[in-house]
Amino acid sequence: MSVAKIIEITAESTESFERAIRTGIEEASKRLKNIEGAWVKEQKVVVNDGKITGFRVDMKVTFVME
Repeated sequence: MSVAKIIEITAESTESFERAIRTGIEEASKRLKNIEGAWVKEQKVVVNDGKITGFRVDMKVTFVME
């Protein structure tokens, strides 16, 4: 039997939503073991002076507890 935990994180990239997701998972993996998956809850863009300057994602990350 295993038990999983879900945490919510926010990640941002100046390149794309995909890069923001990858960055978020990579950084979470440095601190958490056994990440099983993630659900992208929201996507947002950051706008400055009428231009998109950032791509932000809110994710729920699932990992199995040891």
